[in-house]
Amino acid sequence: MGTDLHDLLRSLRVWDPAVTELPPFDPASAPAEPLALFTTWFAEAVAAGQTEPHTMSLATSDEAGLPDVRIVMLHGADADGWSFATHATSRKGTQLAARPYAALGFYWPVLGRQVRVRGPVTAAPAADSQGDLHARSTGALAAALTGHQSEVLGSLEELARTSEAAWEHAQREPDAPVPTWTRYHLQPDEVEFFQGDERRRHVRLNYWRENGGWVKQLLWP
Repeated sequence: MGTDLHDLLRSLRVWDPAVTELPPFDPASAPAEPLALFTTWFAEAVAAGQTEPHTMSLATSDEAGLPDVRIVMLHGADADGWSFATHATSRKGTQLAARPYAALGFYWPVLGRQVRVRGPVTAAPAADSQGDLHARSTGALAAALTGHQSEVLGSLEELARTSEAAWEHAQREPDAPVPTWTRYHLQPDEVEFFQGDERRRHVRLNYWRENGGWVKQLLWP
């Protein structure tokens, strides 16, 4: 007998107190700017054993304004913004070229926390993008050298051959350039921090940029 998706969905629970301890969050004690709070929450997610806390949803839109979303890896968060990287020729790269504005979403269920970030996106200089790539693993370089991201693939055999050649290239030349590889910076206009609550009295603290600084406000859950 096949799985009934709706029955399976109804059987699931979010933040079961038997396995998840939701921490308190007092927004009155939050710092004046969002990067400091993000850094603290990220460190706490790592300490709590959250799997792959540096993965995030990246939402973009195409030339027609239609939305798109996928999971990517956070490469950094500092005064330049929240950073990620991809090929400029990929689907997300071409969408960002057409509409350079995006949103990020982090979810750390072990703590019942979400962070949402949105704002304009700019491409880093080529030297910075290549330095970002070469600071990563051999596998990351091999994947970048494989190229063709978002293009139609003829077969898995073709992927295997191209990937194998890229791995050999990456091992032979660890500083091999990949001209299309681009690091992007999202400079936030708005950052929201969400702390889940067992009784559904979730705490939402929103920062938005105003007159060169940050303003904070609470949002209804």
